Amino acid sequence: MARTTDIKLLTDRYIFQTYRRYPLVLTRAKGSWVWDEKGKKYLDFFSGIAVSGIGHNMPQVNTAIRRQVGQMLHSSNYYYTEPAARLAEMLCKRSFAGRVFFCSSGTEANEAAIKLARRYGDKKGRYEIIVFENAFHGRTLGALSATPQPKFRDHFGPLLPGFPVARFNDLNSVARLINEKTAAVMLEPVQGEGGLHAATPAFLRGLRQLADQHQLLLMFDEVQCGLGRTGRLFAYESLGVAPDVMTLAKGLGGGLPIGAMMARDELGNVLGAGDHGSTFGANPVACSAALAVLKILTPAFLRNVNRDAEKLHRELKELFGQSPLVKDIRGLGYMIGIELKQPALDFVHACRQQGLLINCTQNTVLRFLPPLALNAAEKRFALKVLRQVLSTQHF
Repeated sequence: MARTTDIKLLTDRYIFQTYRRYPLVLTRAKGSWVWDEKGKKYLDFFSGIAVSGIGHNMPQVNTAIRRQVGQMLHSSNYYYTEPAARLAEMLCKRSFAGRVFFCSSGTEANEAAIKLARRYGDKKGRYEIIVFENAFHGRTLGALSATPQPKFRDHFGPLLPGFPVARFNDLNSVARLINEKTAAVMLEPVQGEGGLHAATPAFLRGLRQLADQHQLLLMFDEVQCGLGRTGRLFAYESLGVAPDVMTLAKGLGGGLPIGAMMARDELGNVLGAGDHGSTFGANPVACSAALAVLKILTPAFLRNVNRDAEKLHRELKELFGQSPLVKDIRGLGYMIGIELKQPALDFVHACRQQGLLINCTQNTVLRFLPPLALNAAEKRFALKVLRQVLSTQHF
């Protein structure tokens, strides 16, 4: 096996330095755990940025991948394939949607949603999409235009016009922005990169009413918060309001790249032949993996996720709610943020040194995206590490 120093040197020399990598070389993964090149194991409480929500290297997913690899790796979307057809059917039958567009990532799914909204409003001259402070919808120029965070946008202008910014969970701020150019409202039901803020059910109900009143599309970005992360298959189910359009990615492929833009059946004719495309969208192997993921995410499995996530929230608040380091503990389901009263990166490093992988967002928020099948022993280990790291004596 190559030496750790060689891997780091090659990475730093030949790959664009667009990530601030931690000094860790991972070599294998299974279930809730990953191992480095020295054999040390780590509990992945970040789930590969919510990609490996059902766990790493899951047998059902691996079996589906191997079977499809033995048949066909790729087919153009000019032809029909069974994995894509079956996956689209399953996604629609388990959601509000009637149509699906497949792509390879979350930012591509959001680009598709943006194009759908603009095509929807085109005949009436509508093109504006209301977005929200601290939103994150991706890094391609269209999705970036819908992401009003300077740290992502600086130096990449001019961006696309037509994305007025409202305040999250403030219905009046949305209503004030609606005009004759408005085509849609786009938001994450739970802001992940934005600091683990969940939309309130009342706010989403108000958005639904405004959208219906003004004939706007209500679009939910569930790239991070979907696929069981909130204790239901989709976050909109946890919050009680269905959108017109929804985007998925991350956890959908169980580790393989796949994204999806889903819409109500009535919107199925908005995009026609040639209006959009994705070379690797509906890849047969990725679709087969996604089918296996959805078969794991049964109602019984999700009930356990919901129960265990609520218990973990309570335990975190009991342990750290009165800590002088902690400002707030929030989130929904297994999307949890502990906001500190100081920068959080040193705490991330300290957790890693003790075998727990987490990350921070918005500078001060520790972000936890635990494995959905987190067991009692794994939870005890995570809480033990967090108690040690968040003790007032630690820093």
